Parts: sequence; structure tokens; C-alpha cells
Amino acid sequence: MAVLTNTTSPTFATARDIKNRLLQGFSSIKQLKYVHAILLRVGLDQDSYLLNLLLRSCFHFGQTNNTHLIFSQTKEPNIFLYNTMIRGFVSNDCFQHAIEFYNSMRNEGFLPTNFTFPFVLKACAREHDFQLGVRIHSLIVKVGLDYDEFVKTSLLNLYVHCGYLADALKVFDDIPDKNVVSWTAIVSGYINEGNLEEAINMFRRLLHRGLKPDSFSIVRVLTACTQLGDLSTAKWIHGYVNEAGMGRNVFVATSLVDLYAKCGNMEKARHVFDQMPEKDIVSWSSMIQSYASNGFPKEALDVFYNMQRENLKPDHYTMVGVLSACASLGALELGVWASSLMERNEFLSNPVLGTALIDMYAKCGRMAQACKVFREMKDKDQVVWNAVVSGLSMNGYVKVAFGVFGQLEKCGIQPNGNTFVGLLCGCTHAGLVDEGRQFFNSMSRVFSLTPMIEHYGCMVDLLGRSGQLDEAHELIKSMPMEPNAIVWGALLAGCRLHKKTDLAEHVLNQLIALEPWNSGNYVLLSNVYSASHKWNDAAKIRSMMGDKGIQKIRGCSWVEVDGVVHEFLVGDNSHPLSEKIYSKLDELATKLKAAGFVPTTDHVLFDIEEEEKQHFLGCHSEKLALAFGLITTAPKDVIRIAKNLRVCGDCHEAIKLISKITGREIIVRDNNRFHCFIEGSCSCKDFW
Repeated sequence: MAVLTNTTSPTFATARDIKNRLLQGFSSIKQLKYVHAILLRVGLDQDSYLLNLLLRSCFHFGQTNNTHLIFSQTKEPNIFLYNTMIRGFVSNDCFQHAIEFYNSMRNEGFLPTNFTFPFVLKACAREHDFQLGVRIHSLIVKVGLDYDEFVKTSLLNLYVHCGYLADALKVFDDIPDKNVVSWTAIVSGYINEGNLEEAINMFRRLLHRGLKPDSFSIVRVLTACTQLGDLSTAKWIHGYVNEAGMGRNVFVATSLVDLYAKCGNMEKARHVFDQMPEKDIVSWSSMIQSYASNGFPKEALDVFYNMQRENLKPDHYTMVGVLSACASLGALELGVWASSLMERNEFLSNPVLGTALIDMYAKCGRMAQACKVFREMKDKDQVVWNAVVSGLSMNGYVKVAFGVFGQLEKCGIQPNGNTFVGLLCGCTHAGLVDEGRQFFNSMSRVFSLTPMIEHYGCMVDLLGRSGQLDEAHELIKSMPMEPNAIVWGALLAGCRLHKKTDLAEHVLNQLIALEPWNSGNYVLLSNVYSASHKWNDAAKIRSMMGDKGIQKIRGCSWVEVDGVVHEFLVGDNSHPLSEKIYSKLDELATKLKAAGFVPTTDHVLFDIEEEEKQHFLGCHSEKLALAFGLITTAPKDVIRIAKNLRVCGDCHEAIKLISKITGREIIVRDNNRFHCFIEGSCSCKDFW
């Protein structure tokens, strides 16, 4: 440092120039290396002041290895250089290196300062090195820095990160002037412990103290609201955000989008998204994922197209949402195109991306491609294995799914609850009651897994479809938890299939108590009455729905042609090709009748003439989608249709025969399983 204060030194001008260059900063690492070379040439490489500036610049470029090398060549490092090294490593997320330098500093006999402690405590927190953190806390008290606001806040963060909320609260209470950072740390601590209500209360107290929360504070408390599903508090915080002028903050706005979406309010989520003046890739990804996970796959793809117009490259999170949307729509061409926007190796080396691609292929009926991705994946975790097991099961390759399960065991991977959901669903689709019982019982006996409500639901579904309704009902009664709507719904489906009217009425009463707003429960019972020609009882159900303002969910089907997804509703006339579509349906009806097909009018709920029933059946959304596919695709193309509801029995029989008449392969995925129609037969073997 003497050379910078001695103006008569011959190297003073050079040193001053170097100092100015270091203070101004550099646009490239090449410039920085050039200045370092000058330092070495003129013998200023041991000047602590210039060296400190050089080290900071190196860390700015993320040159942690070079910085370490430069420091190691320093003959007499001081506390300032050690502080710069510790701070630089922490800033570059090299927390273990920061801890090592702290230990080295202590071994050299240097006493940490108030500039040392905040950074080394952050490193301890990120590395969960609680023991070292406690020792540092003792040293802080010894050197009399326990009054320092920044040191105290760093201690608070240490205890929160390491899960010691009670100790964190003691530190918090000892801080005389609590700032936003310390309050936010406590909010985070309560969130980490799952005490979400108290986290929100602490945020309220923060506001009552007159403090202005920053974007990180807002995002944390919104996280608590999201996990709680507390929409009213979220709206209050949203109002505060707008009043405080933070609505334009991209991080806060993205958190609001995520919150509203996870609370099921997609309209509000989209409003917040559209109001954002600037959107980053995280914002776009959040909107896409929100639509995909809330059952709006077409809207998810629309947002993705808009993102593409902004010339933004999709990240992993975006791609998972897009592939999920394509999977829901059965949009294979779109899914393949979207996946081509990323390197193939990214899918094969990332289990989350790989799973999304496997799931997309599986739900589009391309199990061969799904298995190819699976085989090529470099890292197969439990989720990847589960995706293949579930995919094989839903596509009807149940025995192959059993074989993959055997491979999973041989690879030393412990199956989890999701693995058995896939296996049990496969047994349900194939009617393998004995195998289903075996898998269900092996969960606890062999794998020490406690069957959850979804496993009981699968077993009830399996037994109900197989006609063993009394056993299914007894299983429900013996469950260690209260049955939910899915379990009772599975039994009701069995009652419909086997026309067990009395039991169906009992089940419906249970379902109405659990979810009185769900139209599907009423529709299923009405189906039971209609199939048994109990038209008056069916009419009462319809009347009950009308009195309660409950509307039946409209059937909706999607078909992809030339990379464009077309949507059809039951009785739809809105499509530009509607005239040709209905003309094709009339042509198919004539051919079906000539082939001896008689519409299964039991699936129509109304007590009307047979001819009118047949008209209603002809307007189902999957038939409209199929007719459109037939008139717009080449004769050898596979037609893929996705439907939001279970395909009805009449449509199932009709599509089987249409596949034979037209010589086309037709794949229909409803909300229950896959149906691959070829030459007059279906892969489900009429068991669904």
C-alpha cells in the first residue's frame, strides 16, 4: 500500500492507473487477466489494496479457481483479504470453500470481524453446518458483536435454515431494531415447520410495525397462502401489493399467478399474468404449467405459442408443462415438435424431463417410443420407473408392466405407493382380480408400505368391475381411513356396470354428502335407472339436479390433425367443417346399420323414442372428432382422440366396427384408460 501513498515512487502512476481500472470494472475476463499481468510485471502483486480489488473482480466473473490461486500466492494475507475470499465464495455459491477459508483464517490467528460473520454464517446455513454455526455464535458473543444488526440477522437465518425455530425466535426477540430481513426469516421458519397460519400472522405483525416488505417477503408469505389454499388472505395481500406499487415486480406477479392457479382460480391467474409489463421465462412457464395442471391443456399450448413469438427458449419447467398439455390432448405431433426444441440429451440426463417425455408418449398410445426413452435414460430414479409402469398399464400391456416391476426390484430400487397405483390400475383394466389382491397385500407384507386411500380405491374399482360388489363394499367398510369420493365413485361405477340399483342408491347418498356439487354422481345413478328402464326414477334424479342448479359436465373430445388440436363438444355445430362432419356421420351410420350394428340406447338417459335416442348417441363428442379425423387425414394415418369423460358403451361398440369398416387404427383415451381400436376389436377387450 506504501507505493500508492508515495507520489515520488516511479511506479505510482502505474499503480494509480491499475487502481482506477480495477475500480471501473471490466467487460471481459481477458481485460482482467491483462491487468493482473501488469501487477506481476511491476511487482505490485503483493499490495494488499490492489490485490483486494483484483480478487473482487475475479469473483465477479465467477473465477473461483483463479481467485484461489492468486490468494495462495499472497505472502502476507490480512483479514481484509480473507473477508473478500469468504464473501466471494459465498456470492458464487461455493459455501464449503467459504467455510474452509474461515477455518484457515482462524488457524492463522485472525479474529473475524462484523464483515466476516454474516457471510460465514450464510455458508453454514446453506451447508447445514449447524455445529460450526453454534461455535461461531459463541465467538460472536465473546468478541462483543452480538449487538450488531447484520450479524444477528445472519444468526437468525442460520437457526431457521437448520430447522431450529425455537432458537431462531430467541435470537429474533433479542434484536432491538428488527428489519424486514429478520421478520422475513421468521416467516420462512414458520413455513418450513408447516405452521403456515403463524407465518401469515408474522407477516401481518410486520406490516403493523410500519415496515415495508420487499419482494422476497411478499413471495414467502404468498407461498404460505398457496400451501394453505387461503384465497381470501391472498387477495388481501394482492391488494397490498397493488397499493405498494409492487404489482409490476416480476417475482411477486409470478407468485400471484402460481397462487391463484393452485387455488383453482385460473381466470384471476390469467388476469395477473396479462397485466405483467415484463415477463421472464419463469412467468411464462408458471402460466403454462398452471393451465396444464388445472385441466386446460389447450390454453397451456396457446400460452406456449405466445411465448414462442417472444423468441424465448423454453426451460425444463416450460417443457414439462407443454408435454403434460400434449399428453392430455393426445397431441403426439405437437409433443414431438415441442421436445425437438431441446437437446435430446437433456431429456435423457434429466429424470424430470425424461419422465414428462415418457408420459407424453404413453398417453398418446406410443408405448414403444416411451420405452425407448426409458431404456436410453442415463439416470432412472423411482419416478421414471413409475412412469413406465403406469404407461404400460394404461395402454393394456399389463404383463409387461409386471415384468418392469420385477426389473425395478432387481435394480435395487424400492417401489413406492405410486408404483402400486400403476400396477393396481393395470390389474383393474385387465380384470386380474387375483393379481390385484396379491399386489395389494404385498405392499404391507413384503415392502413395508401402508396402503393409502388411492390403493383402496383401485381395489374397490377392480372388485366392482369384476362383479364382486359385496366384497368391494366390505373392503370400504374395513378401511382404516374415511373413504373419499373417489372410492365411493369406483363402487358406483361397478354398480352401474352390473345394474346393482339398490347398492348404487346407497353409494350415491354417500357421494352426495361428500360432494353435492358433482354432476357425475347423479349422472351415474341416472344411467343405472335408465339401463333398468326405471324412467321415473331417472327423471327424479334429473329433477334433483335441476333444483340444485347442478349441470352435467359436457362431453369434450380433442383430435390432432397436422399439428393443430381441434376441440369438439357433444352436439357441436361450431366447427367450420361441421356440415361435412355430420355428413360423414350419416354415411357411417348407414354403413354401421348395414353391418348389423344396433345402437345401445340404454346409454341415453331420457325416456324418449328409440329413433331420437339414436340421434343423441350420434352427436357424442368422440364421434364428431372421429368423423373429422376420417375426412381430414390420410387413409393410413392413426387417428388419436382424447376425451374428458368416460367413453360410453354405444360409442365404444360403434368405434370398434368403424375401425373395421374403414380399415383405420383409432386410439381413444378417455378419463379412465386407453382404447386402441383395430379391425373391429379394442385393446381393452371390452373391460373398462
